[in-house]
Amino acid sequence: MRADETIELRRGVFTISLDFELIWGTLDLFGPERFRKDCEAERTVIERLLDLFVRFNISATWCTLGHLFLDHCRAKDGHKHPEIVAPQHSWCRDWFKHDPCGDENTAPLFYGRSLIAKITGCQVPQEIGSHSFSHVIFGDAGCSRATAESEVQACTQLAQDIGIELRSFAFPRNRIGHLDVLHDHGFLCYRGPEPVWHEKSWVPDIVRRIARLWEVLTIQSPPTVLPQMTSSGLWNVPGSMIYFPMNGLRRFIPVSWRVKRVLKGLQTAAREKRVFHLWFHPTNLAEQQEAMFFGLQCILESADRMRSQGELDVCAMRDVLLSREDEPRKANSSFLKQQG
Repeated sequence: MRADETIELRRGVFTISLDFELIWGTLDLFGPERFRKDCEAERTVIERLLDLFVRFNISATWCTLGHLFLDHCRAKDGHKHPEIVAPQHSWCRDWFKHDPCGDENTAPLFYGRSLIAKITGCQVPQEIGSHSFSHVIFGDAGCSRATAESEVQACTQLAQDIGIELRSFAFPRNRIGHLDVLHDHGFLCYRGPEPVWHEKSWVPDIVRRIARLWEVLTIQSPPTVLPQMTSSGLWNVPGSMIYFPMNGLRRFIPVSWRVKRVLKGLQTAAREKRVFHLWFHPTNLAEQQEAMFFGLQCILESADRMRSQGELDVCAMRDVLLSREDEPRKANSSFLKQQG
């Protein structure tokens, strides 16, 4: 297919992707302490998520940080991870400063091999994707091609070592960059930002946060999407909506408002034969767990009901694209029309 072409779907699709990173997602900004409590709760959150996915037969895409695949790591000649070309981000010069060089027992917020085993051992198949090796910001000028290459190479090799092929990618902080590197390492698709004005790269972070909050407060219908071929040879499967956490001021926003937005997105996807792509971090469910999980349960119940009525398919990111000639077919990808 040519760049910018999209695929047609026989019916609407619901897909979920999770940015699975433990403490790594905020180390460069806040160090290891500010979000320690939420990250410590993440192991319980993951078990509850898997139970819920089994209950409603949901296959999701867990975009997993490469460092979590390690059972341990050690500095070599005083250098942490010399196999990685460290980024030169302006706000953080010593990228591996907080890496404890330990193992999952001594530093469980930095390693997650046992959690990956739980995810891959789930009764309902889950997809393991990638979220880079160490949460380098690919779309920032401080991430060179050499840095991106070393990060992706480390991820794919660690995954291969335990029998996993990485095909889907979520960019740290949704900053897109070095798509050619992903393509060269066999990736099929990535999650692009939501197709709304405030997710453009030029929009200041504070404006983006306010706009996201306004969408929730006004219960706006989120966008639905279609996978789009890019000039890199990768498919862009944009996000539709993040499942907002209940921390800070957001704890005052009823979970029901989040759920109403998702249900609007599912209904639009079913009606227009498009994709509704929900994404979040497991830590998003760490605070006010009972409320957040109740909301997610309502969402999955609705999606399961729509699937049983033939209105919607539910699958992981890569499964939307398995009708490609170079990918094996699966039964749950039969909703794709022939491409091209």
